[in-house]
Formats: sequence, structure tokens, C-alpha cells
Amino acid sequence: MAVILDCEITAHKEVAPDHRRMVARAPEIAAAARPGQFCMIEVREGFCPFLRRPMSIERIFRDGISFLYKIVGHGTRLLAGAPTGMVINVQGPLGNGFPIAQNAPRCILVAGGVGVAPMPGLAEAIMLQTGRVPEVILAARTERFLLCENEFSQMGCPVTLATDDGSVGYKGYAADCLRLLAPDDNTIVYACGPTVMMRTVHEVCAEADACCYASLEAEMACGDGVCMGCVVETNTNNEFGKMARVCREGPVFDTRMICWLSLIHI
Repeated sequence: MAVILDCEITAHKEVAPDHRRMVARAPEIAAAARPGQFCMIEVREGFCPFLRRPMSIERIFRDGISFLYKIVGHGTRLLAGAPTGMVINVQGPLGNGFPIAQNAPRCILVAGGVGVAPMPGLAEAIMLQTGRVPEVILAARTERFLLCENEFSQMGCPVTLATDDGSVGYKGYAADCLRLLAPDDNTIVYACGPTVMMRTVHEVCAEADACCYASLEAEMACGDGVCMGCVVETNTNNEFGKMARVCREGPVFDTRMICWLSLIHI
């Protein structure tokens, strides 16, 4: 169940240009959180900015949680200036989490850019609950925007890197690397990143008959299903399930349920 808490920032540092990792003391949220869920963060007191910012939970600790985020606008610029020791108001955990199959022989995590945010916690949970070590694909435009490589390597996860410009690792896209790893019907793939990336990852999985779960991003005002500002179109024929709320029915979806063409306009 989600709660609203004043949480002390215990660590806050830059991890890449315009990217920060923030750790907040929030034992009640940590006790209830699952990998793939998110929180709504009040970046400062007052009415400007008026809305909270949704952020994926990166890792779950005994007494707190961490967030990995990119500075993209006014709200995240304000948050980036928050010092250690400052208290912020956090609502969470919200949404659903990644399902972890106990009997899947193989798991592959695919992350593009800051879409890696929910993946370290997911990798830890997979290893803890199943004893299996997931494979990881990290993709970004260029080497300096690759995130969490060291964290996954320290966990013992095999890591494949992909960059658009070929500055490190494979020159190409996340879906290209996934195809090289040859997933099959005994593989579960977890994805988070730009919409185009997740769509192409879904296509590779569909070709291989591999199950794929993706964590979607969307602009949202409330985070708990009231405002209906984060709906996405699904492939269901059920009239009442045709539109799903990313904050409530998601953010994690079986990619076969998503109408990807409605999300991407080329």
C-alpha cells in the first residue's frame, strides 16, 4: 500500500552528465516496494512546480530506496540541487512491479539510457528469489551516457554494451544485441527505455516466442489512477480494458498487450 512520507536524502550525487542518483531514508516504502514500482516525488515545498515527479525505484534497501534520474526540466533541475540531509515528500510505492518467474531458465534485462533505473533492483530480486543470474544489455547514444555497468558487473551479471556511435561495445541498438543473444521460448526479457527501443525489443521477443515485460514511461499528474492522464492503448477486445493507465495497470506490461503503433508516430 502506498504511503506519503517526509524522507531524508542520505546520498545524492552525479553518475553521468545530467544524471543523478538519490538515496532517501524511507523504511515504510522500502518494506512494501517491489522492483518496477515507482514513487511520486515533491521536488520542493509550495506550489511551483505544482505536480510531483514520477520516478522509478532503482534499488530497495532495508531502510530506504534509491532513484536514478535524468535532469530534463524545471522540476528535476530543482531536485538535482537538493543537498544531503534535506527532507523531501515522497508518495509510494505505486503501480505494479516486474513479475519474477521461478521456473524461467533464462532472464535478460534490456535498458536504454536512464531506462536502466528499475533494473538494478530487479537483478537483485531475480538472484535472491531464483538463484539465477540475469544477463544485461545496456544501450545509450554514446559511452558517457551508459549507466550502471559497474553495479551489474559487481553483482556478477554478464553485461553487453551497445552505443549508437560505437564509442564502446556493439555499434547499434539494444534490439540488435538482444537478437545476437538469441532469446527463445525459455527466456523472459525485461525492458525499459525509449519507446522505440521497447517496441523493437518486443518485436525481437515476438519473433523468438520469448515473453517480454516492459516498464512504460508517461506524463502523469496524480500517480494513482485518478487523472487519467497517462493512458495507453492496449490490444484487448474488452471495451473497458482498451485503455490502460500506466500509473495503475502499469507501469509494467506484457508487451503483447500494448498497441505499439499508437505510441510511436514516425
